[in-house]
Amino acid sequence: MWLELQIFGFRALWSPYFLLFVIGLGIVYFLITGPYRHKFGGDEKPSKLQQGMLLLALVLLYAVKGAPTDLLSHMMLTAHMIQMAVYYLIFPILVIKSIPVWIWKKVIHAPFIEPAFRLLTKPLISLLLFNGLFSLYHIPAVFDFAKSTQIAHTSISLIILVAAFIVWWPILSPIKEMDSMRPVLKIGYIFANGVLITPACVLIIFADVPLFSAYSQNGAWLQALALCVPGDVLDGLAVQISGPEMFSPMSTLEDQQLGGIIMKIMQEITYGFILARVFFKWFTDESLKVDPMPADVQHSQ
Repeated sequence: MWLELQIFGFRALWSPYFLLFVIGLGIVYFLITGPYRHKFGGDEKPSKLQQGMLLLALVLLYAVKGAPTDLLSHMMLTAHMIQMAVYYLIFPILVIKSIPVWIWKKVIHAPFIEPAFRLLTKPLISLLLFNGLFSLYHIPAVFDFAKSTQIAHTSISLIILVAAFIVWWPILSPIKEMDSMRPVLKIGYIFANGVLITPACVLIIFADVPLFSAYSQNGAWLQALALCVPGDVLDGLAVQISGPEMFSPMSTLEDQQLGGIIMKIMQEITYGFILARVFFKWFTDESLKVDPMPADVQHSQ
């Protein structure tokens, strides 16, 4: 497969401009949180762990949106689901935890952001917002539209990404006054997330026909492929490409089913990790509490 992908050229495979953008994000982060933090009203530098999480977030961002995975995501639904799982489930967690609290406070407490942010991060609203958008996106007509033009693809991806940050905020907020949900409710929130995302995965896994024209019809597929392959490269291909099956050992239906399974598994692993984190923090906090000494014992002493 790798040799076959080479026909699309270096830009399509490795997205060098996006790589420069990701590197730029890293430089901005380390400048704002490091030597120039006092100019922005910052105090503490991020910890080594936070810096490591930010670097991991940027590596994953490039890996799924810039490296060959991005090209493959327009050929195979399996690759697309891996991309989505990392982009919407893992990447926001790393970014939320890696950015210092003082930056989050400046951003969220901005007059034009805070009212909307407080409304959208209410647990019920955030749950319905992300999972509703995620499910809506996987309606075949919407999915194919999102793959039709660069503007539609970028806009829809960014809207769902914002919703992904919002859905994680109620349980991962680094701002103490916004981290008000009790641990048992956080656990219920995570379970609810898992339940609400399931219908979209089930639809994809158990469908007995290919659902998405972007992966099953030649014209729609080439249109989607143009989102990451320069037009002059597509026009100048010496090899006649018939469809995504040229680059996959699976049929379109098998690829679709595997994609749904992978999305569900990656979602379960991510939610399971966060669930364990919430539970053990709750358990540790409870075990560290010291019961007050009974009054009769205090009196006898």
